[in-house]
Amino acid sequence: MGIATGDVFVGVMTAVLGLIGLILASGAMDDGIYVFGLSLTGFAAVFVAGLIRSHYDRREKLRAEGWRHV
Repeated sequence: MGIATGDVFVGVMTAVLGLIGLILASGAMDDGIYVFGLSLTGFAAVFVAGLIRSHYDRREKLRAEGWRHV
């Protein structure tokens, strides 16, 4: 079982949004944009970590069911 293509695409796009959040926070002139940029980055980090966790959960489930070469 490989990595789902959709998960890779969503993960990369979310990581790009996280980088945009860091750029927004670094150039912020007011507190609102600063907090929004950091929040966007935090959301992206948690979301990508969730994608990684769900991938390994699927692998473990298949392994527990007796699939070989997973």
